[in-house]
Amino acid sequence: MRFQGYIFDLDGTIYLGPRMIDGAAATIRALRERGAKVCFLSNKPVESRAHYAEKLRGFGIAADLTSVVNSSYVMARYLAARDPGAPVYVIGEPPLKEELAAAGLRVEADPTRVRYLIIAFDRTFDYRKLHDALIAVRHGARMLATNPDRTCPTEEGEIPDAAGMIGAVEGVTNRRVEVVVGKPNRIMLDVALERLGLPAGACLMVGDRLETDVAMGRAAGMPTALVLTGVTRREELAAAPVRPDYILESIQDLLTLDP
Repeated sequence: MRFQGYIFDLDGTIYLGPRMIDGAAATIRALRERGAKVCFLSNKPVESRAHYAEKLRGFGIAADLTSVVNSSYVMARYLAARDPGAPVYVIGEPPLKEELAAAGLRVEADPTRVRYLIIAFDRTFDYRKLHDALIAVRHGARMLATNPDRTCPTEEGEIPDAAGMIGAVEGVTNRRVEVVVGKPNRIMLDVALERLGLPAGACLMVGDRLETDVAMGRAAGMPTALVLTGVTRREELAAAPVRPDYILESIQDLLTLDP
């Protein structure tokens, strides 16, 4: 086979909201039947890995916790390895807080008592959380974020993602986030490669975003495939600063790359 492993983005690549992209399940099944390993990699921190695995199974795609990596898990793993049991204030939704707690980190409601401020895609973001973020930073908290995405694709169109929360917090604190663990950071890719047990050059990164999926793969020397079922339009490619190795109308065109 041309590729021993495939790392798939989820939103915009495998599905859009509750709808699977046509041919996704059959394509992944065919790749596995040829002996390829598969990992699913999402920047989205608003659901648990168990939820994503269950959603994939609902589409007829075999998946469990070992095959799904998202930015919540990567953040929890990253911070727990560097500062076990650290107190954190979270701009984020319950699945992220649960993942952090499961890693032994202390999720605090009092922003004056934390060492880290974690910023994520948060559909409940409001003025109180912005104010708490300011207080946390004024009390010495370091700023980390799960993902840099500007928007998230849905069936109804794009909605604001974590970049909006990051921009608001950076604006009021006059500080920059130190680390964003999600794509395109190599931190996230390394977790996926560890799952697959393969080097970057033996795998194909498949996603719908140039600035995250493609940029991460290219920086790691990894072949990349851009699908046009998510946020990127073909007309944007001419002026894009990064170029994928392959441009596909959808995931089902992968089978023509590795017959």
